[in-house]
Amino acid sequence: MRKGFFLVLGGLMVAATLADSGAARAAGAAGAWAAPAACGAEPAAPSVDVSSVEHYNASVDKVTAYEKAARAYNTCVARSANKEETAISNEAREKIAHIHEGSAAVQKRIAANFVHLTASLKAASAKFGGGAH
Repeated sequence: MRKGFFLVLGGLMVAATLADSGAARAAGAAGAWAAPAACGAEPAAPSVDVSSVEHYNASVDKVTAYEKAARAYNTCVARSANKEETAISNEAREKIAHIHEGSAAVQKRIAANFVHLTASLKAASAKFGGGAH
């Protein structure tokens, strides 16, 4: 009976940890992220009946089965989320690069204009004896 208690306690602690790590990934700016259909339905946590040793032992079995199913589901969801996050990051990186290229082109044009204008004014200043303002 003690072994079952530790299994249940350990399973509950693991489940809480999985829920915490998954919740951070699942929540987004536009609301909750929906797990992909390919992962199936999220397993439902079983009820625990400790009214007798038999019910307790059956509950331990249900929690153990739930823990296995929940871990598999969480792995699927985490992989899917990671895949989507990577795609979003790559898309954002491409958009940022495009904006950066446009900004850099403007800076180069302006720098070239300053070089040209400075050279023109310097040549004119030399032509007029350096005292023209």
